[in-house]
Amino acid sequence: METIGGTMTASTAEQRLSETFAVLANSTRRAILARLAQGEATVNQLAEPFALTLPAVSKHIKVLARAGLVVRGHRGQYRPCAIDAMPLEEVLNWAEQYRPIWEARFDRMNDYLTRLGRQQEASKKDD
Repeated sequence: METIGGTMTASTAEQRLSETFAVLANSTRRAILARLAQGEATVNQLAEPFALTLPAVSKHIKVLARAGLVVRGHRGQYRPCAIDAMPLEEVLNWAEQYRPIWEARFDRMNDYLTRLGRQQEASKKDD
């Protein structure tokens, strides 16, 4: 990774964002993250809802960990997994630039629906 003075450069941040999106493209990994958003869990607990082997779930967790989305703890013989939201915050920050576009579209839709409602009310009065 390319850092300058301990800070991520734009290319490093872009690489990390691309990696996060690639990892999130898999529905099983998204489901694992959704479960971890409720609290930490062991691999066995994470594997319960899936028709996958423990090694397969472990591979998904390793992919999530490499992307910085999951951290593993040590509690005696247990190694619970927990979510690390920092990469998701980076996705949110990236998506935030598109907020004005969607807000404008919602505003136009609201205006259209308001006009449509007024037209329907006016046509009811005419009947």
